[in-house]
Amino acid sequence: MGRGVRGRRARAAALGGLCAALFAGCGGGFPRAAEPAESPPPADRPAGTVARIGKLPEGLVFLPGADLLAVGLRNPSALGFVDPETLAVVRRLPLPATPRHLAVSPSGGGVIVPAESADAVLRISPGGRIASTAVGEHPHDATAAAGGRFFVADEFSDEVSVLRGRRLVATLPAPAQPGGIAAGGGYVALVAVAERVLQVYDARRPRALGRAPAGIGPTHVVTLGADAFVADTEGGLVRRYRLGPRPRETAVARAPGAPYGIAVDPGRRRLWVTLTATNRLVGYSIAGGRPTETATYPTVRQPNSVAVDPRSGEVFVAGRDEGQLQRVEPAGEER
Repeated sequence: MGRGVRGRRARAAALGGLCAALFAGCGGGFPRAAEPAESPPPADRPAGTVARIGKLPEGLVFLPGADLLAVGLRNPSALGFVDPETLAVVRRLPLPATPRHLAVSPSGGGVIVPAESADAVLRISPGGRIASTAVGEHPHDATAAAGGRFFVADEFSDEVSVLRGRRLVATLPAPAQPGGIAAGGGYVALVAVAERVLQVYDARRPRALGRAPAGIGPTHVVTLGADAFVADTEGGLVRRYRLGPRPRETAVARAPGAPYGIAVDPGRRRLWVTLTATNRLVGYSIAGGRPTETATYPTVRQPNSVAVDPRSGEVFVAGRDEGQLQRVEPAGEER
C-alpha cells in the first residue's frame, strides 16, 4: 500500500534536489522537523538511581503485564528487558533493525517496536518471540488502541498503518511527516512534525477526523482519556488538547529547554517531560485545566526518553549519550 506513495515521494525528492541545485531552492514545502537539543554535560548529579544498560538507549516503556521495563538499544540493535527495582538488564533480545520508539502491545505484556530502517513493525511477546509486519516507509512510533488494534506513524510515506495482530487492516492518510502518536478516549492523536499539526483519528472505526495547529516544533504526544499533551520542542511549551472530531487546544505550560520525552502517570494525574537542553525532568499536575509544574530533577545526559511505573509512580529516564538508565522516586511535590 505504501509503494506508490514512496515512489511519488522519491520522485518529488529527486525533483526537489534538482530544483535546489539549479535555482538555489524553489520555495514551498515545510520546515525541517524539530529535534531534541544536543545536551551539554550535566551540571548537577542526576537524581535517584543510575545504572549503565548499553549503548545509545532510546525508546522506553513500562510493561505492566510483565513487571518489566523495555528499553531500545541502538548499538548493537537490541531490546533490553530491565528489572525496575535493580535496573539490571535481565534479558537482551537482538533486533533485526534499530529501534527508536517503543509501545506497549494491546496485551500489556509485549512490546511494539517500529523498525524504521526495515519499513516494518515488530511485535515482541513477553517470551521474546518476534513477529514482523511490513508497513509504510520509516515507521517512527506506534500506539495500542481499541479493539486490539495498534496504529503506526509511517514518517516518510505520510501514512498511518492500522494493524490487528500481524495483519495490516487499514492505511490512513496523514499530514506531512507523522511522528509521535498516542491513543485515548476512543481517539488516536498524531503529531505531524513537518506540517506541525495535531491530527485526530477515530480509533474504533479507523478514519481521519479533524486537526489543529500544534505549535512551533512539536515532536511527541501522550494522552489521558480524551485529553492529549504535546511536547512543543522548539516552542519550549507543553500544549494540552481536547480530542474529538474537531480537536482544540485548551491550555499551555512553559517548558523552557527543548522538551522532548513525555509520559503520563494516569492514577496521579501527573505529566513528566524531559528537557534535553538542560538535562532536567519536570513534573506537572494535570488535575486542573492548565498543566502546573510541581517538581523538577536533574537527569542523565541526553534524556530523550521517559516512562512511568503506574503502580508506584516511579519515573525512568534513558540517557542516550552515556548509555544510562535513571530511576526517580518522586517524594511529594519537590521543587
